[in-house]
Amino acid sequence: MIDIRGLQKLSLIDYPNQLSCIVFLFGCNFRCPYCHNPELVLESKIPKIPEEEFFKFLESRINYLDGVVITGGEPTLQKDLYSFIERIKKQHFLVKLDTNGTNPELLKKLLDNKIIDFVSMDIKAPFENYNKVANTNVNIEKVKSSVNLLMHSSIDYEFRTTILPELISRNDILQIGKEISGCKKYFLQKFRPDITLNKDFKFKSPYPKSTAEEFKKLLEKYIPKVELRGY
Repeated sequence: MIDIRGLQKLSLIDYPNQLSCIVFLFGCNFRCPYCHNPELVLESKIPKIPEEEFFKFLESRINYLDGVVITGGEPTLQKDLYSFIERIKKQHFLVKLDTNGTNPELLKKLLDNKIIDFVSMDIKAPFENYNKVANTNVNIEKVKSSVNLLMHSSIDYEFRTTILPELISRNDILQIGKEISGCKKYFLQKFRPDITLNKDFKFKSPYPKSTAEEFKKLLEKYIPKVELRGY
């Protein structure tokens, strides 16, 4: 069974050009201090939503919604994720998966069997700095494998990085650009200090828009489509 802890019944922005709902799955193998979904990372009192309740809702939205966004936490930690997505696809919805890329084996299976339509993958930092930003020991080869899978797939995808002065520098941005050079789309996301896993980060400030735009220009020599999100 899938551990569902949240459902946003309508989103106009989370799945590009599609009307979608968002299903939030519990559990994550990263501890990024700026995480704005801490209730999905640490044990919380948020009640589970029964899987059948979710599918009953989804059935009621046939012909009204285009797709389902699956996010977390880290959805690929759910051992029944494949069958969950398979069931969504049987109801003829598009599926967008948000992931940190640490489960390339499952990602490959999903891609090979064409049961996902869009992947949004977080690039936390330059590969050599992942442990610092994720605040845990990361098998970076798995992350690299996921990047490679997406860049050589026919699926629509995007990479994205949350940028804040404490963790991501100008040099980091340049290094990321080199590491994902040639990818389809890359978003620089504004850090939001309202809710954070590490409470000290509530008092941190995001980069100003002018700096984010400077980063964008730096990246455009490596990546054809770079955009800002949240600015």
